[in-house]
Amino acid sequence: MLMLVHKKTKIMPILTMKKKLLIPSMLKPGDTIGIAAPASPFDKDKFKKGISVLKSLGFNVRIPEEIYSVTGYLAGDDNQRASIINDLFSDKKIKAVFFARGGFGSMKLLPLLDYRAISNNPKTLIGYSDISALLAAVYKKCGIVSFHGPMVTTLGTATQKTVRAMLTVLTSQSDIKIKTNRAVVLTPGKVSATLLGGNLSTLCHLTGTPYFPSLKDCILFIEDRGEALYRIDRMLTHMKLAGCFSGLAGLVIGSFTECGPVKKVYKLIQDLFKGYDIPVLAGLEAGHGKENITIPFGLKADLDTESKIISFRWPKAMIAAWKK
Repeated sequence: MLMLVHKKTKIMPILTMKKKLLIPSMLKPGDTIGIAAPASPFDKDKFKKGISVLKSLGFNVRIPEEIYSVTGYLAGDDNQRASIINDLFSDKKIKAVFFARGGFGSMKLLPLLDYRAISNNPKTLIGYSDISALLAAVYKKCGIVSFHGPMVTTLGTATQKTVRAMLTVLTSQSDIKIKTNRAVVLTPGKVSATLLGGNLSTLCHLTGTPYFPSLKDCILFIEDRGEALYRIDRMLTHMKLAGCFSGLAGLVIGSFTECGPVKKVYKLIQDLFKGYDIPVLAGLEAGHGKENITIPFGLKADLDTESKIISFRWPKAMIAAWKK
């Protein structure tokens, strides 16, 4: 296991360094994945099973000893958790950063991350739930494409479809086409725009901070778990009043697990976005549900509600660079 020296992380100046889109290299067998725990402590048995899955897929794994720390309801203190992420990004041998689990705490690290080092060393970054805060901040500050997908503690019990989708998106240079049999068209239409988003609760709490990316001319993806209908209403209404949805190009709804009847959730969302004249597709199998397919954030997507397909094309310049 990789041993990292715990050093105090200085609060980095809030910079917006996004000048161009940065797409990390595709992963390949033999690449090394670094593991961080930016949020809550994790179940060690589930963690071991997830690590076994990553190794079975042909990857090497580095696990900083500090991620096993527990400080109250967090996996170590703020400086320690941030320092691990900064060190993993600075290490050129690390090609991707996966996360042990979500929970709570990722948002506390945002002022402590070294966005300049992250920009200079773009890597595959994948997670969901509370990790949405990190995905949003890295896109806002660095312009790096990240991935909404499984975490280590969920991989051990993940479906074959979930694991296969993750591996395909992270290792293939092929275009990505996502279609789900559960898709429900709330508002028909077609649009091509950058896809951003994540966990609704986390995004709502990012509103008003320097780490929340603009959703203007973007397709928003949202998902959540264990939120009552009135809380979903309150969060979306808050973001609406804050102007987050001004200029929004489209909306994609992922899993809303343990949030009551899904038809009521869809009806609420349909009513809230009634005046926006944008395509809205619900039922994407991504988030806290049984399936959690991997989708890129920050990449241009084509949303077509008629075919119920969301597709992504890698920029030709990036494909040429990967082949070198």
